[in-house]
Amino acid sequence: MDIQNIIEPTILTFKTVSVVFVLFIVIGVPVAYMLSLKKFQFRWLLDSFVTLPLIFPPIAVGFFLLLLLGKHGFIGKFFAQFNISFIFTFYGLVIAGFIAGLPLMVKPLQSSIEMFPKCIKEASYISGKGKFVTFLLIVLPNIKKSLFACLIIASARAMGEVGMTLMLGGNIIGKTDTMSLAIYNAIYDGDYKLAMILSIILVVISLIIFIFLYFLQKERNIKF
Repeated sequence: MDIQNIIEPTILTFKTVSVVFVLFIVIGVPVAYMLSLKKFQFRWLLDSFVTLPLIFPPIAVGFFLLLLLGKHGFIGKFFAQFNISFIFTFYGLVIAGFIAGLPLMVKPLQSSIEMFPKCIKEASYISGKGKFVTFLLIVLPNIKKSLFACLIIASARAMGEVGMTLMLGGNIIGKTDTMSLAIYNAIYDGDYKLAMILSIILVVISLIIFIFLYFLQKERNIKF
């Protein structure tokens, strides 16, 4: 068994999750904020897009994304003019992980924002601060633990994604095979030792995440 078969998928997985983590902050947080606005005109459409990966099979979502982002797809054709390709590349892995984890990032955070005491927000409005500034400087800092929990759970979901990753990444050995796909490949090739090692690594990471979230929730309960 080549040690590179363990190192490469592990590094690729952490690299993908790191980029997805940033995207959750840059895109996921504003999306959660917009969904918390009851008067947002296209709220239902945005909510449908965010929730879709939860109720639709990942492999099917990946197929539709493949049609959209492929070189002959509506979106892929546009970016192909600039020699930018999403399919069977690292970008495809990032997109798959981001979409898979987005509902677990947005929906709980949206609930936390909506449950934030209205009296505090109204006091901020009276002092002259707008809705967005109030959200950024008052609401978000006070729900930072909920935010961090959402980021961790969503990133963990992105790390374990298989269906969309398989469709968009192509499962190219040494290039787009994340840890989850590497386990699949090892089992398919009959290399159960490699599959076991990669599975144990994922189990250890999952346990660390679970323990962290447990103590984070426990601390929140003590404070309240």
